[in-house]
Amino acid sequence: MKVFAVLLFAVAVLLLQGCGEDAKNDKSESSSIPKPMSEITRMGEIPSFMSEGLTEEEKAELKEQIMPSGMGDENFAEEKFKVLMEDARAGDPIAQNGLGVMYYTGDAVSKTASGQVLNNDPELAAGWFYRAAEQGYADAQFNLGLMYANGEGVPQDMEQAVELFKKAAEQGHVDAQNNLGAMYFTGEGVARNEKKAIEWFEKAAAQGNEEARSNLDAIQQSQSK
Repeated sequence: MKVFAVLLFAVAVLLLQGCGEDAKNDKSESSSIPKPMSEITRMGEIPSFMSEGLTEEEKAELKEQIMPSGMGDENFAEEKFKVLMEDARAGDPIAQNGLGVMYYTGDAVSKTASGQVLNNDPELAAGWFYRAAEQGYADAQFNLGLMYANGEGVPQDMEQAVELFKKAAEQGHVDAQNNLGAMYFTGEGVARNEKKAIEWFEKAAAQGNEEARSNLDAIQQSQSK
């Protein structure tokens, strides 16, 4: 199984793909969770899946249609950061999660003790995700689970990732449901349990998650052989 991630502001999506073909060769193959940096959609950009195959002119037109006025402008980002920081410090979990995403992507600037500017700050991001996750905010639980799965900002800990995905999944977070299914299927961070994997894939598929549907199809194909 191949896993990659996409982080968007306030919403993190971890997609499971390639399950079908891999299952044909090895039903118990472990998942590979690469770092999601290349899959990040930054502020002021449109996701790659929306711009694929478009000319530069068409991309510019699409961006103008879907991006709020001022998006991508430094002043806009600075104002957004100030508002988020104020709300985050006041305990708003949505703002805390959003602030974590900004630190993760590098839209919020941070420095080391010696004054070196960091391109991004996963440790600070994880800290803000943690604050929001502790309040039961599903998106933050998912984001922090992703950090633990990748070992970014925190030590890699698949068991902790499973626990966080489970908390988000139980709240109906569709991508957490799909990822929890993947981890039950591969046995990473939790005892391998194909029945539970199918249950979580079915929950995600019922919400329209195409990756979960593909995973269910792949499992059915492997079982029929």
